[in-house]
Amino acid sequence: MKNLKLFYIPLSALLFTGLFSACNDDFVSTKPFSEVSDEAVWSDAALSQAFVNEIYNGFGQGGFNEQMLASLTDESMFTHPGRGINTITESRSNPADQGWIVDSYAYGNLYKRIRATNIAIANLENPKFTNPAQAKQMLGEAHFLRAFYYHQLVRFYGAVPIIATIYKLGEADYSIARNTYEECVKFIADDCDKAASLLAGISKVDGRANEAAALALKARVLVYAASDLHDNATAKSKSTVIASFSKPDLLGYVSGNRAERWQKAKAAAKAVLDKSELAYKLNLTSAAPAAEGRANYIALAMGGGSKAADADAKRDLILGRFFIDLKDEGGAYVGRNNGPNGYHNWAGNSPTQLLVDDYETGDGEKFDWNNPAHLSKFYSNRDPRLGATVLHDGATWKPRTDDVKNRDPWNQIQTGQYEVLSAGGQKSVQYGLDTRNSPIEDWNGSYTGYYMRKFVDPDASIVDQNTRQRVPWPVLRYTEAVLNYVEACIELGEDGEARTWLNKIRFRAGMPPVTESGAALKARYRNERRVELAYEEHRFFDVRRWMTAGETIGRKVTIVNIFGRLKAGKQVTLYQYNPDNYTYEYTKNTIDPGIENRQWLDKMYFISLNRDEINRNGKLIQNPGY
Repeated sequence: MKNLKLFYIPLSALLFTGLFSACNDDFVSTKPFSEVSDEAVWSDAALSQAFVNEIYNGFGQGGFNEQMLASLTDESMFTHPGRGINTITESRSNPADQGWIVDSYAYGNLYKRIRATNIAIANLENPKFTNPAQAKQMLGEAHFLRAFYYHQLVRFYGAVPIIATIYKLGEADYSIARNTYEECVKFIADDCDKAASLLAGISKVDGRANEAAALALKARVLVYAASDLHDNATAKSKSTVIASFSKPDLLGYVSGNRAERWQKAKAAAKAVLDKSELAYKLNLTSAAPAAEGRANYIALAMGGGSKAADADAKRDLILGRFFIDLKDEGGAYVGRNNGPNGYHNWAGNSPTQLLVDDYETGDGEKFDWNNPAHLSKFYSNRDPRLGATVLHDGATWKPRTDDVKNRDPWNQIQTGQYEVLSAGGQKSVQYGLDTRNSPIEDWNGSYTGYYMRKFVDPDASIVDQNTRQRVPWPVLRYTEAVLNYVEACIELGEDGEARTWLNKIRFRAGMPPVTESGAALKARYRNERRVELAYEEHRFFDVRRWMTAGETIGRKVTIVNIFGRLKAGKQVTLYQYNPDNYTYEYTKNTIDPGIENRQWLDKMYFISLNRDEINRNGKLIQNPGY
């Protein structure tokens, strides 16, 4: 990258201002008006800052893409076919056709960003401008960003080539082999340590790396590194594909003490927990009331981006990808992309019944389809986080648009079929406004019977699908660090400490404490992580590093069919959710295999390296199973 493009001055502007003249000696200058030289950039603090700021664009939309990573897991299903998602969920991915990979995980895109961080680091270590404090902060941000982009590569592809220098034209050899997984983890952790040191004491600024972000990223990377998938002995015992791979050091640790890796992960997470000023309502000694627990969870999801939620919850957001009204970006349209078709939205990443089933009852019991008491309170006596994450049948939502409000003056989600009476008393069955047979829009309805609620601003004024919201994407959260700490404690046999911190999260959400130990505690923790971090791009990686993908994301998508049967003597001509008038019947089914036919093959523990990358770089070794 020789020049940094910062602005473009059109010829018309030059003519208008009189700067373009036959009498002006500058007319024959060959210096481009639309570019700034390297020397100028790194000699000026403002231009250097602009360069570093641009590197953050590698975050993309955060996770708020129209197609979310959640739909590559058992959290959700993408409603609209033909976009490469099934290639991954059905394990058909291969080096020539990898399927859908969002730009924030794309191999080539990430290396472009890494090259930019290398340039910034090389020039900021000995800055040419006279503002050492600003140079120090920018250098810390560059180290963090390099660590972050490498961690995106490593958790998606396994070990990758570590490039910490700046390639130039005329190099003798541009090919490079993959480093070992252990070397990659150390490189990322070292960058995090460097960033934390450089950023210590600097005030938190929205969307900008800080000391806590560097510590939280390190904790995440070390928890991953200690997990089953990256302990070669464990991984080989669980997968014949991995066991037969000739280069296991590209996938994980082939030597060393796994307990020591968990100790390092625990210590790294504890360094984040010690920043207690970031904790949001984690000091409760018993479960919050259900309504308060729901409000707490919604506030956390809003990240301070909604006037309809507690802004104090923003402290949990260590680093976010923020959006503003003035800029038209895809990440500002979460509601439009995922909301109900009865609101003229697109129903994109629809929650599955598999996810809904994993929310406990309000008493802390595992939901059981064979338990009549559970079925009788299908949505009402559940973990408060369910209603804060998923829009389900009967849930109260925003006001309907003007063309729909007369059909539903109560503003309730309708995803079932319901009996109603005509004016003449004749009984008929009608489809809900938010189904795929909706009288509003029958092409955008959810297949699963649910819609995404989390991250959608509850502000009633944001109804129109073209209105942008300001909810930030959570790149790193304090709560995630707590869960990472809990996981490390469990793996080290420190169940009491694990329960203490796990229950802090549960109390905030309005849930009773867990009391289990050993394997049962691990199972409760994993489910807690699933529901607390739903739709935050963790599930895709968690089930892989735990090596549970076959029995989790490899399952067929389950959906719910709902039928509202009028009770005897009830006179209903305009449908409204009301258990006094209706008996509701819930049936669980699997999605039609012609729409999506999920399966798991162990090659999918790591995404393949693209065929073109292999062809360009003969030293690259492909991942196992491809």
